[in-house]
Amino acid sequence: MIELGLPWVLATLPLPILAWRFLPRAKERRAGALRVPFFDEMIGSVRAGVLGRVKRFGAIAAMIGAWSAMVVAAAQPSWVGEPQSIPTQGRDLMLALDLSGSMAQQDFAVNDRPIDRLSIVKAVAKRFVEDREGDRLGLILFGSRAYLQTPLTTDRETVGQMLDEAELGLAGKETAIGDAIGLAVKRLGERTAEERVLVLLSDGASNAGVMDPIRAAEFARQAGIRIYTIGIGADTRAFGGLGLMSLGGGDSLDEETLRRVAETTGGNYFRATSTEGLIEVYRRIDELEPSEGRESHVRPMRALFHFPLGAAFVLSAMLVMAHVAGALGWNWTAGRGR
Repeated sequence: MIELGLPWVLATLPLPILAWRFLPRAKERRAGALRVPFFDEMIGSVRAGVLGRVKRFGAIAAMIGAWSAMVVAAAQPSWVGEPQSIPTQGRDLMLALDLSGSMAQQDFAVNDRPIDRLSIVKAVAKRFVEDREGDRLGLILFGSRAYLQTPLTTDRETVGQMLDEAELGLAGKETAIGDAIGLAVKRLGERTAEERVLVLLSDGASNAGVMDPIRAAEFARQAGIRIYTIGIGADTRAFGGLGLMSLGGGDSLDEETLRRVAETTGGNYFRATSTEGLIEVYRRIDELEPSEGRESHVRPMRALFHFPLGAAFVLSAMLVMAHVAGALGWNWTAGRGR
């Protein structure tokens, strides 16, 4: 299909006619008159030289064609093909999930029924993973030590299955937040993606491992990795609520460290004290780090302006050559008459 980039330019097509119709004619300069007895024969000779090859109507048609072709070229015609899908580059996003013993506490609720922290976290995180179309996702599980459960992959189904298989105590009963960040930095640092993100969720304080969380966050910042931290656990003063702000939390939750880790890397810290609050946290992260790898469509385009432009050049060249040929014919005729 042919489209015009500047279709309004076509409105200039009648400009020559309007100029001929409404602009005043140039005044003729009249000098002294001289009667020439063979005037008719001279005019006939001139007409034969100038318009012999290109008749009057042919010259007018050539001028109209040249003008029209130039206007069409200025309108930027192009051929546009059918839409074609292309993949775009998404983010490298690593999830780090706390499997320490405190995740067994049943201080969340679904339909007014108590449920343990790990079960609700797995359900909400799995939904988050399913919506990250086009991103490369990975999963780190940490307790006393940190383990890479799933390397970065675009297979969201596999990441979801690994989440389902996560069990309490699988990585130990303590909490090695610094080691989890360090492992994520190592894996994400090997990638060349422009957007590299770690989402770390914990309900406690770092009390195991060899890496200090703040020091690990510095390494993440140097590697260009943003970290979003989530502290979970029902408020000891008021069960429920959205819980995006700090509400006091459990006694073991180290909110200050989680907040400093996020701020050091340019991320954000969130506090979730209920099921609805945790869902909202992941929704907020999805807004802050939108999936850019969703399939997009483009339509191939090829410019066609050179075709009418070339036609205008050819017609203009023909008119110029006809004019030059006429002038040379007049001079040759005049030379013979001497």
